[in-house]
This record gives sequence, C-alpha cells and structure tokens, in this order.
Amino acid sequence: MERVISTKSAHAERPIATWNGFLVLAIGLALIALALWQLVQTVTGIRPLSMGALLGGIGVSLLLFLLGALFLGGLYTLQPNEAAILQLFGSYRGTSRVAGLRATNPFYTRRKISLRARNLNGERLKVNDKRGNPVEIAAVVVWRVDDTAKASFDVDNYENYVKLQSEAAVRHLATSFAYDHGDVLPGGQHEPTLLASTDIVARALVMELQQRLGKAGVAVEEARLMHLAYAPEIAQVMLRRQQAEAIIAARQKIVHGAVSMVDMALTELSDKQVVALDDERKAAMVSNLMTVLCAESEVQPVINTGTLYNG
Repeated sequence: MERVISTKSAHAERPIATWNGFLVLAIGLALIALALWQLVQTVTGIRPLSMGALLGGIGVSLLLFLLGALFLGGLYTLQPNEAAILQLFGSYRGTSRVAGLRATNPFYTRRKISLRARNLNGERLKVNDKRGNPVEIAAVVVWRVDDTAKASFDVDNYENYVKLQSEAAVRHLATSFAYDHGDVLPGGQHEPTLLASTDIVARALVMELQQRLGKAGVAVEEARLMHLAYAPEIAQVMLRRQQAEAIIAARQKIVHGAVSMVDMALTELSDKQVVALDDERKAAMVSNLMTVLCAESEVQPVINTGTLYNG
C-alpha cells in the first residue's frame, strides 16, 4: 500500500485566555505577605506552642508562600505587536497577543515572537532572464509573522527560511520575464518585462513569495526590485544594442515626419498653383527636402543659376 505524505501544516495558531496581570500580582503579593505574617505569629507567639502546632504553623506559612510564588511565576509582559507562545511540557497550548502585564499558568513556558513588519534587503543575484541574458537582480521584501504556530513549529528558523525562499523567488521571477523589449504577442501587444513593467513584476513577486512563505506563517506586505542591471560581462554589448535601437527608433520618427512635410509642401504648391512641377522636378524637390530634413548636420545651400535640364 502506497503511503501518502500530507503537506498540510501540522500547526495553526489558536488564541488562549490569560488573566489581568495586575490583579494576579496583587494576589501573589498578598499571599506572600500573609505567609510572612503567619510565620512571625507562629514563631513569636505569646503562648508557647506544642511541636505539632509549631510545625503546622510553619507548614501553613510555606504553603501560602508557595501559592504566592506560583501566582507571581505566571506573570509576563507583552509589547504592542508582540505575541507569546505558551507551551506545557512541549505541547502547544495557544498564543497570547494581548499587550501589557498578563498572567497565565505558571507551568507554561512562554516564548515571545515579534509581529512587527520587517524589511529584507536581498543580496544581488546573478541569474539568466527569460531570453538567457545574465542579469543582476535584487529585491526588498516587507514581511511579518502572521501565524505564530506555523512560524515556530513548521519551520526550523523562520527568519532564515524567509531569506532563502526570497532568493529562490527572485531567481524564479527573473527567469519568467525578459529584461526589456519583450517579444510581440498576438494582437500587437508587448509582453511585460523586468525593466518596463514594474507594477506587474512587483505583483508577480508578491504572489510568488506568499505562496512560498505561507507555510511558515509569514505574510508578505510588499516586494519591489531595488536593483536591476545586465551582468558586467554583457553590459557594454547590451548598451550598444540599446543605443542602436534608440537611433533606429529616432530615425523612423524623423523619416515619417520628413515624408509628411514633403507631401504637405507638394500639396500646398499644387493646390495654390504656385508653380507647375512635372515628375522630374517633383523628384528633385523631394530629394532636396528629404536631404535637408533628415540630415544630422546643417545643410549648406547650393544656388543653381541654370535650369534643371541645363545647369
């Protein structure tokens, strides 16, 4: 028979009732004071007591003192956004989140755990993106403990667990997106990239982290990429590629604008009958205008004193 291993968490946080610490403190001090008074009265009594009465008085004093000590032994304090995990001989009994001076069973062991938000500044990782380009990537994660039982009993060290799983999540994220300029999808849309789609990448990182850290009782508040760059060995090559792509895009806009201006000029000349141009003169004017509009440097005019057909 095949054995099925359950992946469900063995522990879940449950609240436990505690008492007002100031009331228990007062009771404990009163019992100790009563024990001391009883002891003094027994030892310094006016009438001599028998051995049995003396031992009985001392026994009552010790019993009252032990009860007072037990009451005081159950006291503990919690700060805001702090919890106490209560265990009895290793068995989990519950979690207390009530701040202030509290009291519980003196035989319970109390282990405090912070519920405050924490920052994890991830180290720079070198990993290949979706296209196989090596990139350097790092993320900052804001997280907090949500389930104290899972954080304490389902993982060995939840802080180290958060660190390692965050690195694994960032590596997986980098392989799921290209660095920039994604392939064109059906419909003409570009796929999201690490560089251009900041919000999409951040949401994907939060989902990935929450799926990994949920078993440790950790809630992810926010996650963002704080460093993203090509690896040094390809940075110069990729920079030249980006510069070439920028030049091509600029050239396309320049040519598109120049063609529009030339078309507008020819249309205006024709509609207003400024000059009659045949196809050869139009071609010459188009050539001259495109040269002027698309040239990177300043164009020097040349005056033609003849005609197009006989210079």
